Amino acid sequence: MKILNNHSLHRLNTFKVKAFAKFFAEVFSVDELLELLVDKKTANEKKLILGGGSNILFTKDFNGLVVKNSITGINIVEEDKDSVLINAGGGAVWDELVQFCVEKNYGGIENLSLIPGTVGAAPMQNIGAYGQELSETFHSLDGIFIENSKKKTFTKDDCKFEYRSSIFKQELKDKFIIHYVRLRLTKNQVVQTDYGEIKKYLDKENVDDPTISDIRKIIVQIRKSKFPDLSVIGNAGSFFKNPVVDKKRFEIIKSEYDDIAAFKVDKNKFKISAGWLIEKCGWKGRRIGNTGTYSKHGLIIVNHDGATGVEILETAMRIKKEVELKFAIILEEEVNLV
Repeated sequence: MKILNNHSLHRLNTFKVKAFAKFFAEVFSVDELLELLVDKKTANEKKLILGGGSNILFTKDFNGLVVKNSITGINIVEEDKDSVLINAGGGAVWDELVQFCVEKNYGGIENLSLIPGTVGAAPMQNIGAYGQELSETFHSLDGIFIENSKKKTFTKDDCKFEYRSSIFKQELKDKFIIHYVRLRLTKNQVVQTDYGEIKKYLDKENVDDPTISDIRKIIVQIRKSKFPDLSVIGNAGSFFKNPVVDKKRFEIIKSEYDDIAAFKVDKNKFKISAGWLIEKCGWKGRRIGNTGTYSKHGLIIVNHDGATGVEILETAMRIKKEVELKFAIILEEEVNLV
């Protein structure tokens, strides 16, 4: 394991912005991680854990140690006739885990196909899409506290999962490194098809009894049709969370916009599409200098060519302000700002 000085992060973040880390190290095992945390050269440096770099925006250089988690591996811990417990390294590519499980007919995360990033980032964000959330299949995780190198296993309750959040984005943000994640998946194929776009694709393909493999294929098609290719256009996927509003605010907006994209959370709360709000403010496909929003999805802020992190953030703040002025809703960033 090498600790590098003044290391470029340009190829390690999907926004493709230029930034440097004072120190940088990549770890491939728990032992290497423990060794790094007590290394005298960087022991007192501020630390940032980096996975796939797909949910982060660097607005400046990082004055500390960036740790690239490359602890991989996928294995079966235990199984019975109905379920299987899967263990995966925090540095494993998330979609490779989904593919592995679908190919073996282990269900529960197929709707989370093609979400960029690593396994370790999944519980931090409590990733979710098309009717599924990680918390539904999450079993436990192992990690290490940065301050004292102590190991701890977190159960589902310990993680304090919320919508696109967890204890690792709140109290333990930048304080804990996740190195293994375990999921309890089902062998009994129960597919989630309530999401509108999934239904449309099933009807189009005349699929009456879809398998989890069918659902994965559909999700991949949907995401490829809506989201830009990370290898071509710099972006971090959805920049903002979908806001949850009370019934009164929802009815006020609905009275003016019959086409509001929203669904009921409970009797007093509604979740509104942040993309819909942004597009109603005229931001879909809009470009300002080297940044702007994607032509097919207003929720995705893109780096067209050489934009800085500050320029991208300024565009995001302009969007946020316009949504607030038009709808009295304050959007919350899903992307981590550094």
